Amino acid sequence: MAKAREHFADDGAGHERIRSIDDEMLFKVKVQRWRGAVWTDEDLPWLVAAGQREDGSPDDFYSALETTARAARANYNANNRQPLSTTTYVGHFLPDQNDRDRYQLEAGARLVRDLAAAVRDLTRGSLHDGHEHAADFPAFRLGILVRADDGHETYAAVRITGSIPDDLIAIILRRVPGCNPAAWYPEYALPSRSLLPAEQAWSTLMDPKAAAELLNED
Repeated sequence: MAKAREHFADDGAGHERIRSIDDEMLFKVKVQRWRGAVWTDEDLPWLVAAGQREDGSPDDFYSALETTARAARANYNANNRQPLSTTTYVGHFLPDQNDRDRYQLEAGARLVRDLAAAVRDLTRGSLHDGHEHAADFPAFRLGILVRADDGHETYAAVRITGSIPDDLIAIILRRVPGCNPAAWYPEYALPSRSLLPAEQAWSTLMDPKAAAELLNED
């Protein structure tokens, strides 16, 4: 799976088709003795089958895939009025709606995980130098500014540029260390400038003890 992700993430990489399958475009992915079949859906690659290379053996992945696909085609034609004109059928290998739903859920979980790590890193970076630290995500840019003064309150601000749903904003604000999730207030300006039309910002006070603990993580 890792090899498939790596290979199909490279737009410049060539992909070799599995020519024994003619009803769908399946591409080869290889690592050591493992072989896989990848089907792409709107540039999203799906690893739909895998096995080991065994030259000259009926258990060879490519041979077994072709045999299975030919049998599936025969079974399909026996049970459907409109027969397939191809010699193979791999429709049962392809992702269905449950697979697509699961992919979306997993993608959402990955985004939340990546956001949590980025929020912590940006907060810690800003605590070190008092400047805003920012990171880019596919549809928006996230910036965090923390200003701490010994013996005084610690100011924290979150800036978002771009399109982002409200529930994702709430997730970001909840992930800022040492801040009460219910105590964020919308801002119309950052300490050193006004907001631009595409920007949103919120501010609150950070627990100084949490700020100190975050700094000491390094």
